Amino acid sequence: MHNLEDAAVARRWSELVEQLHHRVDVLAKKFISQVREIPEYGESTVETDEIMQTARETFHRLVNGLRNGGNAEAGADYDADISASLGAKRARAGIPAEALVSAVRLDFTILWAELLAIATPEDAPMLTARVDQVWRVVDEFAVRTHTSYLNERVRMAQEESSIQNEFIARLFSVVSPSADTAAQVAEALGVSANARFGLVAASGSAAARLRAAQVKAAAKRNQRFFLRESGDMAYVFWPVAAARTGEVKAVIATVPQVFADIPCGVAEANGLRALPKAARTASSLAALLQPADTGPLSANQAWPRLAKRQLAEAGLDLVEELDAALDPCRGVERERLTEAARHFLQSGSVTLTAEALFCHRNTVLNRLNRFQELTGIDLTVPNQAARLVVAWA
Repeated sequence: MHNLEDAAVARRWSELVEQLHHRVDVLAKKFISQVREIPEYGESTVETDEIMQTARETFHRLVNGLRNGGNAEAGADYDADISASLGAKRARAGIPAEALVSAVRLDFTILWAELLAIATPEDAPMLTARVDQVWRVVDEFAVRTHTSYLNERVRMAQEESSIQNEFIARLFSVVSPSADTAAQVAEALGVSANARFGLVAASGSAAARLRAAQVKAAAKRNQRFFLRESGDMAYVFWPVAAARTGEVKAVIATVPQVFADIPCGVAEANGLRALPKAARTASSLAALLQPADTGPLSANQAWPRLAKRQLAEAGLDLVEELDAALDPCRGVERERLTEAARHFLQSGSVTLTAEALFCHRNTVLNRLNRFQELTGIDLTVPNQAARLVVAWA
């Protein structure tokens, strides 16, 4: 008797599923009317005819799944083709993942409502027992579609990154890119060719940190961050937000927080055409980083180091000259003279120097005069004081 009842229930379920099969067009039309209520679908450029065709294919697949008792293996290749196609198409159309999943799972609501509409009151116990099966069939399709969507998004991102890298390489391949090249790169990157850009550069372990920070920044911010690699050096550049009228921010103030604790050189460029020059500046600054540097180093901060290196390459050693000039000093005199000179360079004030050294201002004046007598450097004359700033950089 029990087997007869089970057979009767199975036959009745098959009858209902067959009715669904003949009502696929009705189901698809109901899907169209409801899916457009999802904002991302209502605003999308996906044509209604294309959604209608996809809805028909989807409901055919779901009804077949119900025919097979929810067996995921039955017709798996066919199902995979449909879900893969749907996921890929929606990814290319720019539909957000959450909206896609909401649309696919809308199928359950429509299927279930249609089953209730065609069923009789006597079918209620059977439908209650089958609700999990209906949900499982829809959910499996949703998971496969979502997986296909994510895979397509990864491919799209890789393609976009590859194309962008080609244009970035073209931009940095010449000392001074042409206006046409800058315009093409700007279009590929989705930025203005005339925007102001910040750029940071690092090598070694700092370059690895820079790459990781670029990925993090690109994932969490609306602002665009672009990576350029050349040998051991990594560069990251980004368009700087326009300042308020009358406001001019130093380049160091435009560096995003995600790069703030990475030792690197930083420079700015007015327009894409100036980026190669900025990259050379930033890489030169990166080469001057010292163990005490824990963040970005700008030219305003490091110009004495740059000047010192250039002079050294020309065979001029200011430190050696200074040491020779101070050689006649004995005991603590040399220490006191250099201490007074260093403090005066920082403030330009005899009074502040005296306060810092806890001595009378006349004592400071005497030490500065003695320093000038030995070295020939008058610290009150900027172009002479600059020699010391560079020497002690």
